[in-house]
Amino acid sequence: MNFKSKTMTLNNADTVPFLTYNSLSELKFIRHAFSTRLGGVSGGEFTSMNTAFNRGDDPGSVTENYKRFCRSAGFDFETLVASAQDHHTYVRAVTSKDKGIGIYKPRDMESVDALITNEKGVTLVTYYADCTPLFFADSKTHAVGLAHGGWRGTVGEIGKKVIQKMTELYGTDPKDIYAAVGPAISVCCYEVDEPCAAQFLALKGLDSSKFVFPKGSGKFMVDLLETNRQLLVSAGVPEENISVSDVCTCCNSDLLWSHRATKGRRGTMSAFMTRID
Repeated sequence: MNFKSKTMTLNNADTVPFLTYNSLSELKFIRHAFSTRLGGVSGGEFTSMNTAFNRGDDPGSVTENYKRFCRSAGFDFETLVASAQDHHTYVRAVTSKDKGIGIYKPRDMESVDALITNEKGVTLVTYYADCTPLFFADSKTHAVGLAHGGWRGTVGEIGKKVIQKMTELYGTDPKDIYAAVGPAISVCCYEVDEPCAAQFLALKGLDSSKFVFPKGSGKFMVDLLETNRQLLVSAGVPEENISVSDVCTCCNSDLLWSHRATKGRRGTMSAFMTRID
């Protein structure tokens, strides 16, 4: 494994590895992390750090994976609350009463692709295996958010919807947000067909020449990360407050789960974030 990144740090590489953003690590009011495919107890196609309960893995193994990951990355297992993703754009606000949902308590909602909170000690958890994680941290109110931006969520402008909901519920000013985009499948590996590309080209107010690239024969390369970056800027987040991952999940499939690299035979990674101050 030859991990290289200018934007992210690989921590505890020899035990239970996790990634952090260098920029977000400077924000002392949050703790954040992104899991890898290593350091867990799952077997078979889920070897070894799988954080999804819905892909056929043994639930006891997934629970143990969460506990090991939390110990490594500094989260309290009892504070976790998970999304219920299906590539839509619903944003759910959660509080301390929601702790455990989707982890050690049953899901109580479906179609939740983003989570936000302004409470301390509530750890948000969202899922990935090529799709784009979006991290949000409000430097004034200390509200936080996580979103899952697959191609459908991205063209549905889920990042903007998170900011709108944080503004509505917590009084967030977009200029106070620090955000991070990725890691995800990058433009080097993300080929789509014409109907999919057309939805990216239809996004208004963005420079699609920087994220949709014709390849010929009705195929296109799409940059999910750049699309989401531009959407965040258009929502009022200062460009200098946005960090974009330089780690492609498909190119780094020895470290990270990639749906495309494994042809769907895979586990799942999670993003984690909690307000600590």
